[in-house]
Amino acid sequence: MGRPPVIPPEKKSRIVLSILAGEVSIAEAARKEKVSEQSIGRWKAEFIEAGKSALAAGKTGPSTREAQLEAEVDDLTRALGEAAVEIRVWKKSAEGRLGPSRTSR
Repeated sequence: MGRPPVIPPEKKSRIVLSILAGEVSIAEAARKEKVSEQSIGRWKAEFIEAGKSALAAGKTGPSTREAQLEAEVDDLTRALGEAAVEIRVWKKSAEGRLGPSRTSR
């Protein structure tokens, strides 16, 4: 027997959801998609486990991607503040050498 067809994750999800909804049995889905019942059983188990993990992660706080983005926002906010301070210092320094600027009048 040859290698089973590659089925995209979206299609696997739809198959598993139809099984969980009771629309089709594992055996029916396996025949229709030309894959083994064991494969579909494994997809179902992985789907349920991933759902449990996602729900557990939701209770404990932000995902690692959200935490990474929040840290990046903090870094960029700090850098922006530092740049604003540097600009003020440069302007004050330039006013001392060149006199008051036209915009300060």
